[in-house]
Amino acid sequence: MIRTVESPPPASAPVLAAYSYCEAVTGQQARNFAYGIRLLPTPKRRAMSALYAFSRRVDDIGDGALAADVKVTRLEDTRTLLDRVRAGKVEEDDTDPVAVALSHAASAFPIPLGGLDELIDGVLMDVRGETYETWDDLKVYCRCVAGAIGRLSLGVFGTEAGARGTERAAEYADTLGLALQLTNILRDVREDAEGGRTYLPSDDLAKFGCSAGFDGPTPPEGSDFTGLVHFEVRRARALFAEGYRLLPLLDRRSGACVAAMAGIYRRLLDRIERDPEAVLRGRVSLPGREKAYVAVRGLSGLDTRHVSRRSPVWQTARRRT
Repeated sequence: MIRTVESPPPASAPVLAAYSYCEAVTGQQARNFAYGIRLLPTPKRRAMSALYAFSRRVDDIGDGALAADVKVTRLEDTRTLLDRVRAGKVEEDDTDPVAVALSHAASAFPIPLGGLDELIDGVLMDVRGETYETWDDLKVYCRCVAGAIGRLSLGVFGTEAGARGTERAAEYADTLGLALQLTNILRDVREDAEGGRTYLPSDDLAKFGCSAGFDGPTPPEGSDFTGLVHFEVRRARALFAEGYRLLPLLDRRSGACVAAMAGIYRRLLDRIERDPEAVLRGRVSLPGREKAYVAVRGLSGLDTRHVSRRSPVWQTARRRT
């Protein structure tokens, strides 16, 4: 069971400056994420920004133009920095604002920092150019780069006192991370292909005649690209349905944050399902007004109440599978 610290320790001026830096990074680099965390109280929002800024650094190393061996060295240096954070050896006047903010966040909330080691492991898989034959293979990668983020975030959110089933909260957070990552993979299939990366399982690509890849604005000749996308959309929806069981275990504002971020991606999934080939023509996104609606829906608790009503039926269905 995870419970949030009720009164985080006060932050000094250097720590507040470090958090401000992380919030700026988050606002500039992750609009969907930033949109969701603005629903949180200030201490949680700052902690989530620190997690994002560290994660962004890891991702930027993996996505950059450096040689593979240099990327590996940089990633291991980042792991060494994480070890310093974990050991409480980052001083408030350290010159690295991300390390300062993350260190303070880890002292304020029970954040399982090992999840950031998993993220580094996942990005190392990218650096090595790994591909995935089956969904089970891809899940390993998704758990590193997204499921781990869900579990890290849960350390900040905490669970609601008295909620039933909190022992499975980390499992649900992990599964919701997988749903978000699979949606990302579908959205970015053309961009990833141009960067020489293929994430969708090769078994799935072969099944729908898409093994030739996605190097243009149209599907491979003779393929059933629409069938492939709809197949992956159904898989993502099943993951969302399971991961959404986290919502009733969170307090109202944490639940609203999760519902907003997940809701944006579910709506992206809807758009992709309606027009699968759109992902080959450019990045699919939501207008601001639609994101605002998702945020209001999250704050209203509609998604949480919906999950709570479905929960007994879902549990029965799960036992039968």
